[in-house]
Amino acid sequence: MTARIDSAQNIKDSNTQFITSKFSIYNQDCTEGLKALSNNSIDCIITDPPYFIDGMGSEWNDTNLKTKASKSGVIGGLPVGMKFDKAQGERLQEFMNPLANEFYRILKPGGFCIVFSQARLYHRMAMSLDLAGFEIRDMLAWKYEGQAKAFSQTHFIKKDKNLTQAQKESLIKELEGYKTPQLKPQIEPMVMAQKPKEGTFVQNWQKHKLGLINTKESLDGRFPSNVMGVSKHTRKNESNIKIEHLTPKPVCLISHLVRLFTQEEQIVLDPFMGSGSHGIAALNNHRFFIGYEIEKKYFEIAKKRIEQEVL
Repeated sequence: MTARIDSAQNIKDSNTQFITSKFSIYNQDCTEGLKALSNNSIDCIITDPPYFIDGMGSEWNDTNLKTKASKSGVIGGLPVGMKFDKAQGERLQEFMNPLANEFYRILKPGGFCIVFSQARLYHRMAMSLDLAGFEIRDMLAWKYEGQAKAFSQTHFIKKDKNLTQAQKESLIKELEGYKTPQLKPQIEPMVMAQKPKEGTFVQNWQKHKLGLINTKESLDGRFPSNVMGVSKHTRKNESNIKIEHLTPKPVCLISHLVRLFTQEEQIVLDPFMGSGSHGIAALNNHRFFIGYEIEKKYFEIAKKRIEQEVL
């Protein structure tokens, strides 16, 4: 049943925030917003931070990203020719380290922090949480049908002025079918981190109702797995509002995570709210929600979606 919020309840609505008794969303940089949250006040964090690949970092600019995508046909993957940039991972971890410390501070003991990442930078995301004091319990994977992003070397061979035509033709034939080291993407990893519990699992549960997972929750009727198959196409049927966001997550996937790791009327936080899918999932499953989004455009989309799909 969809969560319903009485419109007569205390609603504070402005250009920078939308607050009711069930949720609070802010058009604000989470690095500032999180400071206002009390220690041990949040039950669960489920979030999708910037990946620091192809401009998807702290300097995220939607217009520039769309321009880049239209020219290259690739966004969020490696550049043509696989120009590897180790500094991307370093920048991601530098960005996440202080945030991970805040996540740790505001989560209740036993609470889970589920953070989406990108396959080749997952270790950096996990390390930030590990250094903050979290226990890295597992790597979860969103499984979907992706598009191949590997590139042929034919173009580079043809442009090589040091090769004769015969050498070029021979090399092109030799490398037929060989492409840059990018297998077809079909998973997006998530760090499953947990704040250390107080006492035993049972003792922590008695005090905080956290620390254990709900194995009655399943996507396919079987025991819940760390591989979660949800089609990307699902997103198109989940909202009657156009979602102009490059990396939205399916509401049904986030709903699954919400039900796995939290109880009704617990608080779910998303510091990188984007178009609001995590908020919709939390509210529709009778959880409270707090969200931060730095870009005005996405804050307005999230606000509109929550108004139409939840209120």
